[in-house]
Amino acid sequence: MRSFCPECGTGLFYRNAINLPGLVDVQLSTLDNPDALTPTVQVQTAERQSWVSHSAELPAFDRYPTAPKK
Repeated sequence: MRSFCPECGTGLFYRNAINLPGLVDVQLSTLDNPDALTPTVQVQTAERQSWVSHSAELPAFDRYPTAPKK
């Protein structure tokens, strides 16, 4: 069962009493403060790209980096 915002249609929750009894999948991007919850698992990883598991090792920028000066 999927639950959506009645005003804008954004997906909010997902529940499956058969496959995930007692669990509610909350769409993190819909929270007012997504930093309040820390992920504890990764799901649906069977088809992920191989580089995703190494993304934390890549250089990170708060904003788009500037182009190198020539």
